[in-house]
Amino acid sequence: MTETTTIAYLAPRGTYSDEAARIFASKMNCENPEFIQCPSFNEIYDAVERGKCMFGVMPMENSLEGAVTATLDAFAFRSGVSIVGSVILNIHHCLLLNPEATFEDITTIASHPQGMGQCRRYLNEHFPTKKRVSASSTAEAAQMASEDKHIAAIASKFAGELFDCRLEEEGVEDHWGNQTQFVLIARQGHPPVIEGSKLKTSLALFLDADKPGALLMILSEFAYAGINLTKIQSRPTKQGLGNYMFFVDIDGSQNDVAVKTALDCLRLKLREVKVLGTYPLFD
Repeated sequence: MTETTTIAYLAPRGTYSDEAARIFASKMNCENPEFIQCPSFNEIYDAVERGKCMFGVMPMENSLEGAVTATLDAFAFRSGVSIVGSVILNIHHCLLLNPEATFEDITTIASHPQGMGQCRRYLNEHFPTKKRVSASSTAEAAQMASEDKHIAAIASKFAGELFDCRLEEEGVEDHWGNQTQFVLIARQGHPPVIEGSKLKTSLALFLDADKPGALLMILSEFAYAGINLTKIQSRPTKQGLGNYMFFVDIDGSQNDVAVKTALDCLRLKLREVKVLGTYPLFD
């Protein structure tokens, strides 16, 4: 009997996290996957670490809002899971209506505060006098619109289809190019989910002491090894002001000779070098 693939994501149904989970399932050619809703990022992490779910989906970074700090903190200060895949989801907000509604029926615009903010120009131009209501998610806003013809929602096309809304207008966000990177996590030691793709490796690097040239030293090790850095960002270690660690993404696998050499050198100079995972970036 084939084990059912279970994928945990941030609730509720119809969110961009839900959409990303379904993309991952499709890329892995999963048959009849089971999607598990979790109320927080920590519970997604727990579900995977404890073996309750095979995979989990967590947002890593948004092109407008920056890093998702709750995800970074989970990777920095916990162990037990690895990143095994990554996908970049284009975030396109839509105006969704009840199937029986007309523009004249609309009295209220509903969305998550972030979604509302990302469509402020559009809303000010088209609905300057309409009441605006915050929802816990864009998915909840879509559900509200599906149940009340006086409510229009700012949400994704995916959520609109899920809750049988009418897609009135697509791409109503103020800034074209809004993207979110989602990562797929599994328990440490899980085999690769796809073979033969160009690989990336994510790292968490902890300084032994804050001193002049510490960041240059890290960058130099990768430069000497001919390794391309695609991202570097700092986060507080929560051990006092001025105490930071670094998240780094590099091209290549942790098993490549050049990468292994660079990491071995860094381990001699840093307090901790944590490999968060080597994984393909799904197109």
